[in-house]
Amino acid sequence: MASDANRPELIEEVKLFRNAREREKYDNMADLFAVVNTLQHLEKAFLRDCVTPKEYTAACTKLLVQYKAAFKQVHGDEFPNIEAFVKKYRLDCPAALERIKEDRPITIKDDKGNTSKCIADIVSLFITIMDKLRLEIKAMDELQPDLRDLMDTMNRLSSLPSSFEGKQKVSSWLDTLSNMQASDELSDTQVRQLIFDLESSYNAFNRFLHESS
Repeated sequence: MASDANRPELIEEVKLFRNAREREKYDNMADLFAVVNTLQHLEKAFLRDCVTPKEYTAACTKLLVQYKAAFKQVHGDEFPNIEAFVKKYRLDCPAALERIKEDRPITIKDDKGNTSKCIADIVSLFITIMDKLRLEIKAMDELQPDLRDLMDTMNRLSSLPSSFEGKQKVSSWLDTLSNMQASDELSDTQVRQLIFDLESSYNAFNRFLHESS
């Protein structure tokens, strides 16, 4: 019998894709699988008291935002809903599906969605603006609307103090953009500073979620 070393077909890498488009499809499905699986583990960890309510709330809110972005990339005839995706790939994730259905952490009361929606929108806007900047989108008219939405949403979250550093930094950048023409672009130095300010503000917001009761 020939040894395995003389049978290269046994160790040949099996490719799931044949071109860049198919590779992106599988990458997107892998991202969605990872988010749903992580959400399931987070729910179980919370039920077992392995994470504090504050840590859980912050992590769950972020995962729900990431889930929406990930599912949007695979949504179509094959996967009209998340249940179809879960069934095809045999994901055992009832807790994650319940959380996705309610669209809010279990620790946040159903106050007609006001508080939970504000938190989710703030997380989403931070991520969206930073992604735009990293994609070298830096024109005033492409950044100002999202920054304005971020500022307005932070102001609507009544539990977020006026002294919150993120409010001050976003307000300062809105002042900067207001003095620019619509087609003007931020310099590379400004882009780098804005990303830094947004990242520090986003981290501060997560700390606020951890520390708030």
